[in-house]
Amino acid sequence: MNIAVLGSGHVGQTLAEGLHGAGHAVTIASRSGDKLGEFSARTGIPELPFDRAAAGAELVVLAVKGAVAQELVTGLASGLAGKVVIDTTNPIAGAPVGGLLPYFTGPGDSLLQRLQQAVPAGRFVKAFNSVGAGLMVQPALQGGRPTMFICGDDLAAKEVVAGLCEQLGWQAEDVGTSAAGGPVEALCQLWCAAGFLRNDWTHAFAWLRP
Repeated sequence: MNIAVLGSGHVGQTLAEGLHGAGHAVTIASRSGDKLGEFSARTGIPELPFDRAAAGAELVVLAVKGAVAQELVTGLASGLAGKVVIDTTNPIAGAPVGGLLPYFTGPGDSLLQRLQQAVPAGRFVKAFNSVGAGLMVQPALQGGRPTMFICGDDLAAKEVVAGLCEQLGWQAEDVGTSAAGGPVEALCQLWCAAGFLRNDWTHAFAWLRP
């Protein structure tokens, strides 16, 4: 597939390189389209501005900070229409308090739902939000192939995302519609909590092991 990864940070670079390695035609996007010269030279993955990358892609990976995600997809609505959008974002509102990352969403709400409502023609699927970038591509865990929880309102879109998860070393588990976005996004809080509290990141990914 022709895939655009929107986001120039560690998550975006990791997924772009992983999908490129799996044989997909990948572009990586930043707001200006000229931040990742060294990355592009090393990987062969071209960099474009957000709008051009989204418009030219069959599938889009949203890998920006949660605080700017809704504004970004709203501005790109026409370029996202009809396309599968993998939402890797979390609604993080600030530094951890007592080991727990605060979220700007509340009960019965999720960033996934807000994004789907902002761009109804997009086919949003939550995935890759619940683990650190270092394990997103071909994770080598003691218990074998781990599970990636995904959710969204479009069944066919989730099947596409499940296939990509498989290519990147994960077994996808569909846990429902966008209404499951809150619980899936909360996995990021659990992932990080043990590390923040104990300063020991081995505890933060132990729960992934079957």
